Amino acid sequence: MSALKDKLRADLTASMRNRDEVRTRTLRMALAAVNVEEVSGKAARELTDDEVLKVLTKEAKKRREAAEAFTGAGRAEQAQAELDEQAVLEGYLPAQLSDEELAAIVDEAVAESGASGPQAMGQVMKLVNPKVAGRAEGGRVAQVVRARLSS
Repeated sequence: MSALKDKLRADLTASMRNRDEVRTRTLRMALAAVNVEEVSGKAARELTDDEVLKVLTKEAKKRREAAEAFTGAGRAEQAQAELDEQAVLEGYLPAQLSDEELAAIVDEAVAESGASGPQAMGQVMKLVNPKVAGRAEGGRVAQVVRARLSS
């Protein structure tokens, strides 16, 4: 079993003992998402730590998008609940890259590939994605690559 999944379960037990409703609710949701991922496909399998991180990243993104939707609809209380859940999930994710760090990785990939112009975006993304895996959202990476190639 992955160490991250064990940590999620242990933290769930601790949050239940401490009667921390937000953390308990969030960890239950995260473990349910991990279990769904484990049984999806042709055969059930154990997820690796990297796969569990991908599931947690996806869940955190869902919370952020839901909070934006609730805020746009004028439902501040639900938006705050989603942001609270997102904060719990982000405690298990690797630290996000700063704009400067991401720009440096993109610049390095552009220099390495010799790419120029927007048509080379896929080529650069192929080099950048493994380096930023889990530490920067795909849309944010694409935006930086697009800006760099068009300048």
